[in-house]
Amino acid sequence: MRGFPTSFHLGPLVFHTYGFGLAIAAYVAYLYARRRLERRGIDVTRFGVFTGWLLVAALVGARAAHVATNWSYYSSSPVRWLEVWQGGLASFGGIGAALVVGLWLVRRWWPGVPLTAFTDALVPALVAGWALGRVLGPQFMVAGGGHLTHSWIGLAYQGQPGKRVPVPLIQGAEDGTLWLLLLYLERRGWGRVRGIVTGVAMTLWGLVRTFDEHFLLGQESHSGSIGVQLAGLVLAAAGIATLVVHRPRHGADGPSAPTAPSAPLGPPTG
Repeated sequence: MRGFPTSFHLGPLVFHTYGFGLAIAAYVAYLYARRRLERRGIDVTRFGVFTGWLLVAALVGARAAHVATNWSYYSSSPVRWLEVWQGGLASFGGIGAALVVGLWLVRRWWPGVPLTAFTDALVPALVAGWALGRVLGPQFMVAGGGHLTHSWIGLAYQGQPGKRVPVPLIQGAEDGTLWLLLLYLERRGWGRVRGIVTGVAMTLWGLVRTFDEHFLLGQESHSGSIGVQLAGLVLAAAGIATLVVHRPRHGADGPSAPTAPSAPLGPPTG
C-alpha cells in the first residue's frame, strides 16, 4: 500500500513488511489450531514439527507453481528460481504440496484419529490464519492490488499506477466471514458430523478464490491466473464430494449426532 513501507533495513539486511505480517498470521493460526486439537482430545506433542513440515512444503510448492506458470521469465536463469525475496508464490501450489505432506504425516503420527476429525479441528484455524494473512501480508507488498478502479474503495499500491481494487482486504473479509460461518455451523451442531466443516470450507473457499481471481486479479489472463481459477474449482468439487460422502444418512441422527466432540472454539486469547 503506497505510503506504508514495503521493506526496511537493519544494517545490511533487508526485511519485507509483508513477510512479518505473514509470520504473525502463521503463528496465530498455529496457536489457534493447537488449541482446537487439544480441546478435541487429539495429542499435540508432534504438532509443532507437523506445522514446520507443512510450512516448508507450502513454501516449496508455492514457489515451484509460480516458476512453472511464469516459465518464460525463469527459464533463462535458474538462479531466479530461488529468489523468493523478489516475490512470487502461488497459493494453490503451496496448498497442494502442504496437503500431500500433511495427509501423509497425519496418517503416520495420528493413525488412530479419523482424518475428518483432524481436518475439522484444523481447517477453521487455517481459514482464520489466511484471513489475517491477507490483511497483514499482500496488503503491504509491492503490486499487491487488483484491477485499476475509479471507485471510492480504490487504494494506491507501490509498483502499480493509479488506484487499485484492494483485493487483500476484500479477501481478508471473505475469509473472515467464512471462519465465522464455520463457527456458526459448529454451534448449531453440524460440527458433530465429521467432514461437514471441512467440506463447507473447501467448497466455499474454492469458489470464492476462483471468483476473485477471475474478476479482481486476473487482468492479464496469463497461465497462472487460469491455473488458479481451475484449482479453485477443483477444490470446490472436492469439497462437494466430501459433503456428499459425509452427509447424515437416512434414519441417522441429525446435526446433534455425537459423532465427535466439537465445542465451538474462537481464536486463542493468550
